[in-house]
Amino acid sequence: MKFLALFVAFLLAAPAMAQDEPAATATPVRLDAPLLQGELRLIIGNVQRPNGIVWHDGALFTVCNGDWTIYKIDADTQETVTFVFGVRDGNTLLAEPTEAGFDLFIPDAESGALWRVDQKREAPDSLIADLEAPWGIARLDESRLLISEIRSNRILEVDHTGSARTAQESLRAPTGIATADERVYFANGGSARRGIEYFEIEDDGGYGPVKPLVAGLQNAADLVLGGDGMLYFSYAFGARGVIGRVDPAMCHEAGCSSQDVEMVVLSDLPAPLAIAMSDDMRLFLHSRYRPEIYWAQLPA
Repeated sequence: MKFLALFVAFLLAAPAMAQDEPAATATPVRLDAPLLQGELRLIIGNVQRPNGIVWHDGALFTVCNGDWTIYKIDADTQETVTFVFGVRDGNTLLAEPTEAGFDLFIPDAESGALWRVDQKREAPDSLIADLEAPWGIARLDESRLLISEIRSNRILEVDHTGSARTAQESLRAPTGIATADERVYFANGGSARRGIEYFEIEDDGGYGPVKPLVAGLQNAADLVLGGDGMLYFSYAFGARGVIGRVDPAMCHEAGCSSQDVEMVVLSDLPAPLAIAMSDDMRLFLHSRYRPEIYWAQLPA
C-alpha cells in the first residue's frame, strides 16, 4: 500500500508540459486523487458475461459472450432487457442516432463479422463477414467506418457495402479506436512502448503516418472521447484495471508519457476494463466477462 500511495502521489505531481506545447482545447476539473474502488457505484444488471459496452440515449448496451445476446440496461432504474440475439463477442460497440431511431455497429471478434442492428430489434445484419478478430470501431464519415483487427495488426476502412481497404498496418494488436478533428486515435494493446498512437486524415482522403500519443501504457484497451475534450482510456497497473485521461492536443507534437496521464480511476477490478461515457460525464466501467458494472460521476 505504501508503494501504491507513492505511485499515485508521483502521478499527481507530474510536471506540466513545456510552455511551447499547443494550448489545451479543454479545461476539465482535475481530480484531487484517482477514484478508488470504494468510491464507485454499482449497477445490478442482469448480464452474466458482458464484454463491450456503449452509452446511448439514457441506456447502456452491452454484448454478453455467454449467450450471444445484446442487452439494454437502463442506467437509472437498472432494468435489463434482451435487445437482440446473434452477436457472439463484441469488444466495442458504436451507437449512432438515425432519423428512424438509432443504429448499433458491433465488430464481432469471434465470428469475424461486422454487425449492424437498429431500434427494430431484428436479427443482426452482417456488413462484412471475413474480418480477422475485429476489436475497435469508430466513425470516419457518413458512409465509412474504421475497424481495428487485433490479429492482423491492421486498421481497416470499411464502407456500408462491405468493401474494405487497409488504412494502417504493422501495428501491435490494435484495440480501441476513436476519431476527432481529422485525427484517429488508437491503442496498441500488445505494446506498452507504443501505448496509444494516432494518425491524421489527409485532404485527399488518404492517411498520414502513425505518430506517438501516449507511451508507457500496459495493455491499453478502450478509448472514449469525453464531452470535456479529453481522451479517456483503460489500461493496466499490474493486474488492476485503470482509467486515465490526457488532453490529446498536448501530446500531438512530441507525444506524452505515462507520467503525463491523469489517473481517473484506480480500481480493484482485473484488467482490461471496458468503458463508456454518458453525455453528462458519467463514466461506466466493468471488467470484461464479469457481471458487475460500476459508474462514477465526473465533474463536467
